[in-house]
Amino acid sequence: MKMRIQDMDVKGKRVLLRCDFNVPIKDGKILDDSKVVESLETIEYLIKEGARIIILSHFGKVKTEEDKKKNSLAPVAKHLQELVSTKVIFSTSTRSIFLEDKITEMLPGEIIVLENTRFEDVPNRLESGNDAQLAMYWAGLADIFCLDAFGSAHRKHASTYGVAKYIPSCIGFLVQKEVEMLDKYVLNAARPFTILMGGAKVEDKVALIEALLPRCDNLLLTGGIANSCLYTLGYNTGESLRTTDPDVMRQLKNILIENKKKIMLPLDAIVGRSYNADYINHINIDTVEEDDIIYDIGMKTVNKYKLVLSKSATVFVNGTAGKYEDPKYATGTRELLGAIASSPSIKIAGGGDGVSAVKNFGLADRFTFLSTGGGATLEYIINGGLPAIDNIQDANNE
Repeated sequence: MKMRIQDMDVKGKRVLLRCDFNVPIKDGKILDDSKVVESLETIEYLIKEGARIIILSHFGKVKTEEDKKKNSLAPVAKHLQELVSTKVIFSTSTRSIFLEDKITEMLPGEIIVLENTRFEDVPNRLESGNDAQLAMYWAGLADIFCLDAFGSAHRKHASTYGVAKYIPSCIGFLVQKEVEMLDKYVLNAARPFTILMGGAKVEDKVALIEALLPRCDNLLLTGGIANSCLYTLGYNTGESLRTTDPDVMRQLKNILIENKKKIMLPLDAIVGRSYNADYINHINIDTVEEDDIIYDIGMKTVNKYKLVLSKSATVFVNGTAGKYEDPKYATGTRELLGAIASSPSIKIAGGGDGVSAVKNFGLADRFTFLSTGGGATLEYIINGGLPAIDNIQDANNE
């Protein structure tokens, strides 16, 4: 068991808090602040305890000086100020004498948010390369390190993994909740356990499928992963999204043969064509033509999958049924998620697209748990742990 924030003496201490504030922003406005809100339990606890809170987070991809202009954490720090009753200071630097002076001047319960940790990746990838000197610098700013960024815990970065080596470390309430929910509802799910899996990153799904198949009773496939499976079985998938990696296709074929009683594939599809934005057609899956692009599942598939979902005690959603962002191709995803939301089953969504779709259709409050993790959620399920969490000190080694 890892040390938890509530097990540490944080009163008056400087706490280096790694959050995941990588939220969607458009024209300077935050479109979805759930990641910030999910961190508030830990932040409010530290405020109440009179800790001096130093927040680290990445934001977007920073590979050039130009990227820095559009990937500042300043809007997030400003939004955090609106959510808490204490003073929030924003540091425009990740390392400086100014930053160190500001931390020295902080009063108990105040917060300072450092600029995007990935600014340290230009030009030498110090953050993502887990540079020891950078990790030691950040660790030197505080007395305790708290990891509360589950969505970044699969990365061995200086701000997630490195700092824990140099000061006492623990996990925050968000990470505790993620681990508890995934252990309870996915890794030890109530049966029958059904997984609804779709999405575009086909190569990333194979290891997840192999990890989950022994634990589940039904695997309902859609999207690029379903297209790839159909192709390996000899079906024409036209110009639809699928893997072209021969090794992945061989793996999928073996998985399908060995688990044919558990895995279900679409019976029909809604297709479009790249050269005609107005073209849309509902066809059986064995009549896909060369220039068709599968954008959604059809109602035969929806009804087939709904029947399985209605008999499930636990449902894990990872991905969507198709291009749900386009109203023409949203029916499959909307129908399946609506059926899951209305059922008495335990309902979990993990992975960015699946969670986004649940929120898009206004179903978030009807799900048992929405993971904030994305790739971290999938890696946790596959490996039963994450590097940054594993690196936190154990409770019996205080």
